[in-house]
Amino acid sequence: MWPYPKVAAHRGGGTLAPENTLAGFRCGMAHGFRAVEFDVMLTADEQAILMHDPVFGRTLPGEGKVAEHTLAQLQQLDAGGWHSPQYAGEPVCTLQQVLEFSRANGIWMNIEIKPAGDAWAVRTGEVAGEVTARFFAAEIAAHVPGRNDRTLPLFSSFSFDALMAAKRVAPGIPRGFLVDRIPADWETRLQALDAVALHTSHKNLTPALAQAVKQAGYGLFCYTVNDPARAEEILGWGVDGFCTDRIDLIGPA
Repeated sequence: MWPYPKVAAHRGGGTLAPENTLAGFRCGMAHGFRAVEFDVMLTADEQAILMHDPVFGRTLPGEGKVAEHTLAQLQQLDAGGWHSPQYAGEPVCTLQQVLEFSRANGIWMNIEIKPAGDAWAVRTGEVAGEVTARFFAAEIAAHVPGRNDRTLPLFSSFSFDALMAAKRVAPGIPRGFLVDRIPADWETRLQALDAVALHTSHKNLTPALAQAVKQAGYGLFCYTVNDPARAEEILGWGVDGFCTDRIDLIGPA
């Protein structure tokens, strides 16, 4: 039900490097991680980039909205200096770049589709799906469920519409539905998405909910687990995998 790695580095390198950048990925690799979770958003010219926040101010300097700037404009900004001086000048990373980097370094990916808002949900799912399916065309053709699942990444999203769009354009890329709290209609949603997993916050999970998801035949993935004792606890409930910001405290195994 979960053929993927048990622990993924959150946004590349967790808290140790600027999130959603190749520098973050390199940091995760240095700590032994070959599994990452990251966010994908669209620019004004519909280029898929790694970005969590739809507005400037936290990981990009100044004021503005990601969806109102082109890729060329965004790549002029410093996406690393907010974290620490050593990462000053780190550029915004495209989805294409990170797909190539991950393939070259044997990294498995949980690609979270992160629309800049509801108005961008469908298009973000479409573009992320198109770019990823094109890149993994050979792996999709050779995929045998249960045998070589790790050759493909996994899409996830809080946006049901974005995931449905990704399903339409990239049916060969598996999907996981992402929720803060598990809703009453979770199984209906997973069935509509033809999803392989449910992704949820560990903070709102209970042993009973975990068992219900597992008994229904789905993988169960949690975000963002930063305490080793808590990680052991939820794994004991049947959780299959999780992402962490504390790659210095929790190892890839």
